[in-house]
Amino acid sequence: MDHFQYHEGVLHAENVPLPVIADAVGTPVYVYSEATLRRHARVFREALTPAGSTHFAFAVKSNPNLAVLRVLRDEGFGADVVSIGEARRALAAGIPAADIVFSGVGKTDAEMAEAVEAGIGQFNLESEEEGIELARIAAERGLTATAALRVNPDVDAGTHDKISTGKADNKFGVPFFAAKDIFSRLAGLPGLNLRGLAVHIGSQITNLDPSRAAFAKMGGLMADLRRDGFVITHMDLGGGLGVPYREGEMLPTPAEYGAMVADVTRDWRVTLMFEPGRVITGNSGVLVSQVVRVKRGANHPFIVVDAAMNDLARPAMYDAWHDVVAVAPTGSRTTANVVGPICESSDTFAKNREMDAVQTGDLVAFRTAGAYGATMANTYNSRPLVPEVLVSGDRYAVVANRIDPATILAAEQVPDWLK
Repeated sequence: MDHFQYHEGVLHAENVPLPVIADAVGTPVYVYSEATLRRHARVFREALTPAGSTHFAFAVKSNPNLAVLRVLRDEGFGADVVSIGEARRALAAGIPAADIVFSGVGKTDAEMAEAVEAGIGQFNLESEEEGIELARIAAERGLTATAALRVNPDVDAGTHDKISTGKADNKFGVPFFAAKDIFSRLAGLPGLNLRGLAVHIGSQITNLDPSRAAFAKMGGLMADLRRDGFVITHMDLGGGLGVPYREGEMLPTPAEYGAMVADVTRDWRVTLMFEPGRVITGNSGVLVSQVVRVKRGANHPFIVVDAAMNDLARPAMYDAWHDVVAVAPTGSRTTANVVGPICESSDTFAKNREMDAVQTGDLVAFRTAGAYGATMANTYNSRPLVPEVLVSGDRYAVVANRIDPATILAAEQVPDWLK
């Protein structure tokens, strides 16, 4: 459930009509619902109650907006970060350093040093080499870095290849067959408290069977390590639970996921760590855009909107589906292509889509755009960086300004020899 509903024929974010925001802020613009963020955070937490001791770290990469992070901090979430920039954002939002998990395959020495000094709660190690570097960095400072070893279980999540992370040929984690020996070598290093294991097989997971298989493999590995005398107190099960992008689409619910986790892990005697992202923020946001014109096509008309692939990259990057709806539908329907103004054929949001009929000047909303939307935006074609708005009841506020091309141009310089 989300809080984007039609009232008197106009799509609202909670109690605010979307045309009010579009008139005040301009388009394109991302709009988030605070009530939806809070509801999804609570539903996910409650679903994992049967699993026992838990820790929740929101996947910042899915939506790093400071206001969004502040809402989730208030809901008791820590942060899963994959760069020192994301860590700084989480800290700026008031998330305690001890509740931050630092993941990612390419942590630099400088990033790890800053994170160690900040007291980051857990590093998810992606390689033996990284573990050795982290131990050295911490020991040189007279500190101890708490860590878990991320293991690649060679399980296919059944999702898009570009967001699959748990197969043998993916870059993440250490190979399952080598994990026991690598853990043994890292566990004795000064400066390192290797307290657990981590696994994450992919994003937008629509079938729980691969997750069950991966978790079962990790449970077996944990049992082997314990038999060898190692103490395992934490198991990070990652995130990745999918959300419906098409109206009527049925996916596993957080409750079903929680029941599966509780069943697989019932004898583990650990704190279970989770890193939900999309499942919290996906349906909490929409991208509002205005129709520039409707252009006649060879087979179907082209609805040209002022949003583009630089504002919402998922369709161009992953062939992803987003429902496109009229903000004030008339009841008429059409079959059309929805495209942006960028000089790329890939700047296409929908092809041959049966949808609301719209005209020049009308507003449309791309649904389920709260995750991997604004965070992946860029300024290709010297376009502005899209703004973001947070709605709470009948209030709204701009939580990220539109950054104009002139601001970006001002950051560039021409060398003396070209003047």
